[in-house]
Amino acid sequence: MSGLGKLWGVGLGPGDPELMTVKAARLIGEADVIAYHSARHGRSIARSVAEPYLRDGQLEEKLVYPVTTETTDHPGGYEGAIADFYELSAKRLAEHLDAGRDVVVLCEGDPFFYGSYMYMHERLADRYEATVVPGVTSVSAASSVLGRPLVQRDEVLTILPGTLPAPELARRLADTQAAAVLKLGRTFGNVREALAEAGKLDDAFYVERATWQAQRVEPFADVDPESVPYFSLALLPSPAYASRLADEPEVPRKQETHTGGEVVVVGLGPAGPGWLTPEATEELAAAEHVVGYGPYVARVPQRAGQQRHASGNRVEAERAVEALELAANGAKVAVVSSGDPGVFAMASAVLEQVAAGHGAGTRVRIVPGVTAAQAAASRVGAPLGHDYCVLSLSDRLKPWEIIERRLDAAGAADLVLALYNPASRTRTTQLAQAREVLLRHRAPETPVVVARDVGGPEEDIRVVTLGTMDPAEVDMRCLLIVGSSKTRAESGVVWTPRSYE
Repeated sequence: MSGLGKLWGVGLGPGDPELMTVKAARLIGEADVIAYHSARHGRSIARSVAEPYLRDGQLEEKLVYPVTTETTDHPGGYEGAIADFYELSAKRLAEHLDAGRDVVVLCEGDPFFYGSYMYMHERLADRYEATVVPGVTSVSAASSVLGRPLVQRDEVLTILPGTLPAPELARRLADTQAAAVLKLGRTFGNVREALAEAGKLDDAFYVERATWQAQRVEPFADVDPESVPYFSLALLPSPAYASRLADEPEVPRKQETHTGGEVVVVGLGPAGPGWLTPEATEELAAAEHVVGYGPYVARVPQRAGQQRHASGNRVEAERAVEALELAANGAKVAVVSSGDPGVFAMASAVLEQVAAGHGAGTRVRIVPGVTAAQAAASRVGAPLGHDYCVLSLSDRLKPWEIIERRLDAAGAADLVLALYNPASRTRTTQLAQAREVLLRHRAPETPVVVARDVGGPEEDIRVVTLGTMDPAEVDMRCLLIVGSSKTRAESGVVWTPRSYE
């Protein structure tokens, strides 16, 4: 790169020129070329912030956006027009860099935090030496002028663009303690709706042009939507700090008004809302907190004021403890499970933690759901029409020797089997072993239903035989139903007669 100019993406901070870093000020004063974006009216906020540090004789490249809204006559639409603009802007800057001139691209806030500079960086950094100088973000500035910390201790901060759909915004706002929502302007109504849906509208603040002379701070719920510019954001600061300001414990006040909490373990059924029972729907709507595995929590309709606590797949005990602790403070908590919560799911996990001493005095109720076995059976007929056994092939919580012994006993008893958790990425041999055990007692022609993602978008139901079943085609999203000696399969319909002759 000898002889070429250097490219600098310089963060200017939130607007007050005195909040610019010393390095940013020095580079602006030393640069051969100063580039900045502006709207078609020609005024540039970035240039006005940097103006105290400019010097005579510098070249200026004004990069004027061709459109300011998502309506344009460009054949590629708004995205096409903007892409062409960035390509042209990069070429203009490349001419200076090729001539050996150092170029500073001014960027409000931080260049890599929703900054306009990043589009120049991705087009030029592979050909020229390019360095980013970070700046104070608008989020930090908003917290500063509000006089409240963003987060503390183990609180979670979520940064969101206001352009997300309101339901998605509401879901993410409900899942976090603190948040900042940027890019208001025309999205203000959408953001207000999401804050209300998440039950956090009364805790949110509106901050406009933080650190500018014309800055504005007020409760978000009081803001006139017609008065909102693009350079504004919604802020949910540290809830723990707000709680201490009110001389209250860090537990939300809603929980303290209850005389006794409750944990309701709710079965969601195997797939979408069509499998949810009316009782389950009522319990989910009444809950103040929803606790569960992330994908299952995502299936629960969002309700205003409801807090959501999503976690990973292998932390059932921790999930149960969290739910019981919330309930011990007076809250009504719904713990969600796919299918039925009493079938290899969270009902046992919660009751195990109660037995271990957690959630003393907390009431626990179980609300049933349609099981995966029932759902899979319904797709092919009635394979569970007579006595059957439900067995998990997962050896994560019990030894394989026990599973094999139970398979052998169920096979000898001529029971239909519903096999849960048949395989996973780390359990690849158990199903083949299970088939060998069952073939000791069943004919190779015994019908086997392989049901994948029942009720979901990738539903696939196949009827094979015990002898031809390929374990490699089965994964964790499958449930298997292995017929008895009496089970019949004809023209895709599988059923087990109710009487033995």
